Amino acid sequence: MNYNYRYRLHPSDALEDLLVWTVDTCRQVYNHFLHRLNRIDDASAYSEQKRLPDLKEWWDDLKDVHSKVLQKVVQRLYDNLSTLRSRKENGYHVGTLNWKSPSEYRSFTYSQSGFKLKNTSGRARLWLSKLGEIPITFHRDLPDDAEIKTVTVKQEPTGKWYAILGVETPDDPPEKPENPERFVGIDVGILKYAHDTDGTAVESPDLSDERERLESAQRDLSRKEHGSANWEKQRRIVAKRHDDLKRKRRDFLHKLSNYYATEYDLVAMEDLDAKGLVELPGNSRNRAGAAWGTFLWMLEYKCEREGTHFVAVDPAGTTKECASCGVETEKPLWVREHSCPACGFEADRDANAAWNILSRGMKQLGAGRPESTPVETAFPTDTDSVSAKRVVEAGSPTLKREPAGER
Repeated sequence: MNYNYRYRLHPSDALEDLLVWTVDTCRQVYNHFLHRLNRIDDASAYSEQKRLPDLKEWWDDLKDVHSKVLQKVVQRLYDNLSTLRSRKENGYHVGTLNWKSPSEYRSFTYSQSGFKLKNTSGRARLWLSKLGEIPITFHRDLPDDAEIKTVTVKQEPTGKWYAILGVETPDDPPEKPENPERFVGIDVGILKYAHDTDGTAVESPDLSDERERLESAQRDLSRKEHGSANWEKQRRIVAKRHDDLKRKRRDFLHKLSNYYATEYDLVAMEDLDAKGLVELPGNSRNRAGAAWGTFLWMLEYKCEREGTHFVAVDPAGTTKECASCGVETEKPLWVREHSCPACGFEADRDANAAWNILSRGMKQLGAGRPESTPVETAFPTDTDSVSAKRVVEAGSPTLKREPAGER
């Protein structure tokens, strides 16, 4: 299996200048081959990579950049082109590839060679060819028998440097159970981020303080003269506020998705068009801040890693449909209770949707699903509302109870 691990780098001032120079040189190489791409119809990544040795004869700076790094720059260009063509084939209106400015190109990648991780005597260092050794905060060990395949060095808008290690392990993911015994359906929202079929409702994280600090920093930035030293200083503060907001949100999503992936054999969730929902009028900021697409992605790859069935179902009608009899009832957003006029079944609006999601997920899974269905299972009468703070502090929606004498 393939994993990515992200670690903080701590380069010296001299090394940081060299890293900045390397990134900018790679950016210029990217723009050079983009210019060639716009003039040559039959060019390919492989044919253009073969031109790099000749290019070094008159472009002396390239001799100070590792060959694999330069090859990955060309590959990056053609990967971007492939993505653009794919989106066009899927009906999206796309333009053309543009030249990269310094603010748009912030990373370079070593592939297969040119790097070595040294972790001795508690002092971890990352050796990079043509650059040297850089201290690294090795806060998490790599999996056993993991082999590092790629190293991407990236500078964030905050000015901090990170190394993303792409590793490969020989172990295959665990086999998924043929007959799942622990299954859950998850309905996501804004006030209650996740409401599942076990009766747990997880509140959305309160990031209002972080948003206020970001807005205040943005107002200060707008008053600075663009391009001045004070403007650059304030720009980094704004980037730091963005980073705080992103980091806390992703921490919450990582822990919540990990809980569902490890605690259940089958997880069903709505296959939401997150981008389309954000583009709808009204309340778009809260929908964007919910990051449902990121949560769906995290849940999918973690279920694959843990050997858990993951099913993304069609979200259409999950709120209207009665989980007991299947009759659809129109419900405005302000109506928070489901009351079926046909069978009399009553439940929380989100709990009813979660059971419909689980029912559809089990049908999609097909063979091997449990004989009982959500309709035949007793619905939970109470909802355990869990704050986002508990998820972040405990790492899951459930907290281990402490003995009375230790509280």
